[in-house]
Amino acid sequence: MAPVMVRRGIAGLTGAGVSALAQFLVAVVVTRAFSPAQAGAFFSVTALALMAAGIAKLDAGNGLVYFIARAKTYDYRGISGYFRAALVPCALAACAAGVLLEPRIGLLAWALPVIVLGDVALAATRGFGSMRPTVLLDGVLLPVAQLVLVTWAALAHAPQWLPAAWALPFLPLLVLALAGLRGRAPRTPYLPGTGRDLWRYTAPRSVAGAIQAVFQRLDIVVVAWLGGPAQAAVYTAATRFRVVGQLANQGLAQAVQERLVRALADRELGRARELYQATTIWLVLLTWPVWLGYAVLAPWLLRVFGPAYGAAAPIALVLAGTMLVATACGMVDVVLTAAGHTLTSLLNLLAAITCTATLDLVLIPSHGAFGAVVGWSGGVIVKNLLPLWQLHHRYGLRPFGRHTLPALRPRTWATAA
Repeated sequence: MAPVMVRRGIAGLTGAGVSALAQFLVAVVVTRAFSPAQAGAFFSVTALALMAAGIAKLDAGNGLVYFIARAKTYDYRGISGYFRAALVPCALAACAAGVLLEPRIGLLAWALPVIVLGDVALAATRGFGSMRPTVLLDGVLLPVAQLVLVTWAALAHAPQWLPAAWALPFLPLLVLALAGLRGRAPRTPYLPGTGRDLWRYTAPRSVAGAIQAVFQRLDIVVVAWLGGPAQAAVYTAATRFRVVGQLANQGLAQAVQERLVRALADRELGRARELYQATTIWLVLLTWPVWLGYAVLAPWLLRVFGPAYGAAAPIALVLAGTMLVATACGMVDVVLTAAGHTLTSLLNLLAAITCTATLDLVLIPSHGAFGAVVGWSGGVIVKNLLPLWQLHHRYGLRPFGRHTLPALRPRTWATAA
């Protein structure tokens, strides 16, 4: 039988690969079936919805992973109280966001509570060490169902149905994620102080998670605002490949986050260093060929979205170069927060989004989509290099070292697990 870490790493990356391909095909379907203005309008409202959902999650999912992983040592007693402490505030925040954004995003506003609660419930299953619900639901069911329904709307030539087609699959994801939590922990009375402990850890990450959500989607929204929906469509198509790096990083992070938390909580710095360097080399090996190939083939690949999109090759070059640097840093923010430095992570994200927003406001009015990718690139560089220096300064952790080459052997993963 394969080692635990190999199985979880492969599972996470498989889900990330399916999701990346499905999201790419959704972009192809939308850009080929509808005008740039219609496609840009769809991309901007879904980006705004995901931004709002990311804020309303309050990073409660990562808080649950942290406390559930640590609770394993005492058989998860009292852990059910953490679920309630996490889900109720997130549901209220999502409903409030829906009310505020309904005039801007219409039907998608009412999908926000479903999106948020589904994400938090899936995170809780990972806290128990299970990757299967995340892979099957978030990695396969959700993106494939979105692709099918968006294709149906495209074949019907009904752009007005695109938001509903995109949002509907979040409902079965929520139902199945909650079902996946049943029986995983003993049901116990609510313990006083549970909510305080959860939110004392999570509060800084709630702000950081909100900033991260804004950081990931701000560029599309700002391009649509300053440059118009057609420029937003061009920008979204040219940067669609960045989801490969984001999802690969996410897939590996989901596989090792629980173990990183336990290693750092137990002060096993050697094991944390091994996990960090192992995931970094695999992230590089899996994504660098994609970015190098994209940089070379961008003028031809972008024509998949339509003849009007081929001129966006310079955007692709900036994207590829930035992602080469970012993936070489490894999952620095995950390691930093696993060590408990949530406030530091928040300050890093504030610096990154300040950089992006400043560059966007200066460059987008005159350079359109290209100005947006330069702004995004500046923020990504800041977001990765700051925690990289902090991890090295505080713990002597580096993305490459003596564990890098041995990490390519499955036996090493078995030891790390």
